[in-house]
Amino acid sequence: MSQGYAIELYFDPALENQVLKAWNVLARRQISTQLIEIESRPHITLFSSPFVEPAKLENVIRAFASKQEPLALSFSSIGSLPNDNNVLFLSPTPSVSLLQFQSQLCEIMKKEGVEIGEEYRTDCWLPYCAVAQEVPKTRMAEAFCVLRDLKLPVAGYAMDIGLVEFSPVRELFSFVLGNTVEA
Repeated sequence: MSQGYAIELYFDPALENQVLKAWNVLARRQISTQLIEIESRPHITLFSSPFVEPAKLENVIRAFASKQEPLALSFSSIGSLPNDNNVLFLSPTPSVSLLQFQSQLCEIMKKEGVEIGEEYRTDCWLPYCAVAQEVPKTRMAEAFCVLRDLKLPVAGYAMDIGLVEFSPVRELFSFVLGNTVEA
């Protein structure tokens, strides 16, 4: 039974490997293995909802992706969300191109009749790439110290956009940004 769906922005292999390095260090230290266990892939969540019609969104997302170019990203800081999931993340340096990309995606989703939740609305959305979930509160400081040892900023490009079902994570489809050729 699906808990929900998410539209995710994926990275070039070099940037993805930098994020995976953080996941692996935290797993080796037995601080958090959650993202590895649910078979996630390093990403920035652009939109999430408990209910969507994947078949309806496939052509919409394909068309959207074909009109976009790869996005330059630079993860320059470490953060935590103020909720009970104890998520630690890398935060990209805000850029007009990233914010416009997400805003345009939400606009086309609205035109398809998809309701955009509060946290994904343009004036509320916080872009981040999770590196740990369900970190024990007693190990949060240690986890931050481990992440501070990463040589930030780490930079690269967002190259693909995809729809996943979770949890565990199962990719339903993905498209390369700027690719007008059918896969």
